[in-house]
Amino acid sequence: MPQAILDEYAGRPFSFYPPILNIEHNEWVFERGTWSEVLVRNTVTGQQVWIPRRFIGEISKIDEPVMIVGLTQELEYKAGAVWPHTRRVIPLPVVTRPATPRPVAPAPPPIVRFDSATESKVSRLIVAALAAAVVVTALVVALFREHRSGERIAFKPVLQMNLDLTAQDDYHSIVRKLGPPARDRWRSEEGERQFRALDYPNLGVTLILMGTDRQQAFYIGAKDRDWRTVHSVTLPGGVSSDAILRQLQRF
Repeated sequence: MPQAILDEYAGRPFSFYPPILNIEHNEWVFERGTWSEVLVRNTVTGQQVWIPRRFIGEISKIDEPVMIVGLTQELEYKAGAVWPHTRRVIPLPVVTRPATPRPVAPAPPPIVRFDSATESKVSRLIVAALAAAVVVTALVVALFREHRSGERIAFKPVLQMNLDLTAQDDYHSIVRKLGPPARDRWRSEEGERQFRALDYPNLGVTLILMGTDRQQAFYIGAKDRDWRTVHSVTLPGGVSSDAILRQLQRF
């Protein structure tokens, strides 16, 4: 990213994508830079971090509702600096298979002789086993036919996450598509970004809007009843809103 662009956006908040690991709040402002590094400050904690320029990628062309600065690879904060994040691979132990013993020929089965009384009992046991097998088979066939006919099938509605909403939708366009929400609330008036939540219990989702002020808030995604992200959109500049939704706390 050229230095001139960083100077142009000095003092304006932005978010890294992907977010820097081990740092909870992903909102920064540019402080100053050198030929090899840039110094950024966290707007919530005041923490200052030097980022090597080789990790800085592209910046979103449109900064509404929020400016996104891309990182060329995932970084993590440790020991007072940022480092490339590497995922550890645990090697599996090598298991040596024991030698397969030679099969031992089984001993021939003993010859059992039955008298007439024993043969009669064995015959009755065989007949009883066959009768039980017939009954079980008949029950399985009957149950299969009932399921095929649909008599015992219970249909449950399945939530479809195709909400037909994009990053260009605001409150008014959402109401035109889905109707008025059951509950409408803002997170707070503090911070550079404003978040608005619209509850739709009939859909089982809460729609999230974000903007630099309450007059310019646009749709960025949806949460389910457990506050898990079930829908995200592509923000201006081609960056997904998923990273912002994952860091957004329930309000």
